[in-house]
Formats: sequence, structure tokens, C-alpha cells
Amino acid sequence: MIASLSLILLCQLAGEALVRGIGVPMPGPVAGLMLLLLLLLLRDRYSMLARGPLQGDGVESTSNGLLANLSLLFVPAGVGVVQKIDLIVHHGIAFLGVLAISVLITLLVTVATFLLASRLMTRRRETP
Repeated sequence: MIASLSLILLCQLAGEALVRGIGVPMPGPVAGLMLLLLLLLLRDRYSMLARGPLQGDGVESTSNGLLANLSLLFVPAGVGVVQKIDLIVHHGIAFLGVLAISVLITLLVTVATFLLASRLMTRRRETP
């Protein structure tokens, strides 16, 4: 488990270094997550990579453990909200407006992505 967690954190560090080195306007952990996904896909394709933390379901079980305790990671954010309650009181309507608009945009983009992926998958099944 420690090796798998170390691999996850190393991928995050590599993503952060890559983003800062290249200067891409993208969060480093997202690049690290894509790197980890690439490693897992390569592990499934080439059995020689299935060593150490990539062996078996080590990374998957560690990830499931992190996801099971994900709510604990929101405690610092909640404390930050309570500390800035005066800003929320003064600008609450603006916060609610931005929140509502961002949720609506996120839902629309998600639906559009799902429809596009569904159409692409249907076309692949129809063409021999």
C-alpha cells in the first residue's frame, strides 16, 4: 500500500513538474493523473510493467481507500469558508449566482460529452 501511494504521489509530482516546466495552463495533479492512467494502461498491455506497485491491484485498492476517505479532505476547505464568513455575507448573492451558472455549464458540457461519446461508440459498432 505504501508503494502504491508513493507511485500515486510520484505521478502527481511528475505532473506538477511537467506542467511547470512546459508552462501549460493546466493543474499539475491532472497531468499526473493522466500519467498514472497511461502507466496503468501500459501495465495492462505489457505484462513486464506489472512489477512493484503496479503488480496486481495495488494501485486500485489504494485508490479505493483514498476515495473512501475523500470527505476528510474537505475539512480544510470548510474551515476556510467559516473563516471568511464575512465575505460570504457581503457577496452571498454573487456567490450563489456564479455557483448556479457554473453548475449549469458543467451539466451541459457533461451531457454534450456523453452524447458525443455515445454517438462515436454507436458508429464504431455499426462499421465492420
